[in-house]
Amino acid sequence: MDINFPLIMVVLVFAGAFIWLVDALFFARQRRQRIESLTQQYPDYQEQGSADQRNYDQAFDSIGKDPVAVEYSKSLTPVLALVLVLRSFIVEPFQIPSGSMEPTLQIGDFILVNKFSYGLRLPVIRTKVWENDEPQRGEVMVFFPPHDPRYFIKRVVGIPGDQIAYKGKQLFVNGEAVEQQLIAQLPVGRPAFADLKENLNGIEHTSRVNLRRSSDFSRLQNQGCVAGLKPDFEITVKAGHFFMMGDNRDNSSDSRCWGQVPEENIVGRAFAIWMHKEPGLKLPTFSRVGFID
Repeated sequence: MDINFPLIMVVLVFAGAFIWLVDALFFARQRRQRIESLTQQYPDYQEQGSADQRNYDQAFDSIGKDPVAVEYSKSLTPVLALVLVLRSFIVEPFQIPSGSMEPTLQIGDFILVNKFSYGLRLPVIRTKVWENDEPQRGEVMVFFPPHDPRYFIKRVVGIPGDQIAYKGKQLFVNGEAVEQQLIAQLPVGRPAFADLKENLNGIEHTSRVNLRRSSDFSRLQNQGCVAGLKPDFEITVKAGHFFMMGDNRDNSSDSRCWGQVPEENIVGRAFAIWMHKEPGLKLPTFSRVGFID
């Protein structure tokens, strides 16, 4: 079961603010009046060790203190509101759960996502309230795919109006092959994978292909591939949509499987790795800290 963290944060902030407001309007004044009467009843309440101080403190604990719910709302609501604003409009952290973006992003990477690169959106309902840049080819983007309410992360390979083709493990954009350069074949001796340096719209990054397997997306049906294209295909990106692909080209459930991503499903641009943690009871490391190509 996936937790809707933005919804939880919004509910907590509004609940805390409501408790705080109701108390301020209807109950806080009565407590202040009771405290004022205590100060008159025990005029030496500020004198250390005096009988007035002991009596005042005992009475204050019973009639002058904020109720527990009010005390927590006053202390936690500002903190939760700050976290909500930061995560909703500035930067949000994510963890990479799969290898679909290898070798660029590895399982266990913790990344930061710029939430205002593509415009500001309200939390939960995702309505855009402020326009900014549009996603460009080559950028790594977090979004909600058309078929799943969970966050996905892939690379933008097609923007509205683009002709996207994939033939023989070669990506084409508007009829031109995306520049590729072989970096390595792994493992040495009997290579199964090839890492390729690609230049997509001036953004250099590394993609990975499986040399022993065709791009048969039917095998990904259990991973959310609901309408796989043929291994070699050509498609036009619709207005207001984006074509997304994982850098691990033969092990990625992406737009080839579940279709193009509508603009309203955009979350933000992934721009940095800030921590990495291997599975299990291992401590996180900062060996992979850096910006995302």
